[in-house]
Amino acid sequence: MNQRRKHQALDPRKWFDRLQPQTLQIAMWLLYLNGFFALIGFMDKSDWAGIARETKGSLGSFVGLFVVVAFIGGGFLMANDRKVGYKLALVAAFSPFALRIWIMWSVPGFSIIDKITGNDIIGFIFEAALCALLLHPQSREHQRVWYS
Repeated sequence: MNQRRKHQALDPRKWFDRLQPQTLQIAMWLLYLNGFFALIGFMDKSDWAGIARETKGSLGSFVGLFVVVAFIGGGFLMANDRKVGYKLALVAAFSPFALRIWIMWSVPGFSIIDKITGNDIIGFIFEAALCALLLHPQSREHQRVWYS
């Protein structure tokens, strides 16, 4: 049966799979929510994706846009049971940390904790929660068994 599912086309109407474990369901909602806010931040240069767009030029624009697509695409592909969606979601989940370190690495006056958290404890908690939900053993086991 898994071989048949492997070649099925993506369902454009399937944005959420309620049959997945609770950890993946919550992660999907956080991916979509973070993707929405990353898009807004990218457009008005208020989020780390937008700051990368402003400070790092065309490479920053590409990376910022990739982050937005990774959040939304990762959630959508996970809802359609694709391993590539899980991997893309992991990239998206860890991207805020990588963006902050990339942008703030050469800026003096910030501690390593500020560079990792972005000096936003509430935002950091949600970002860390998304990473924890995706790396939870139940999530990893489900994607290993059921995703194609």
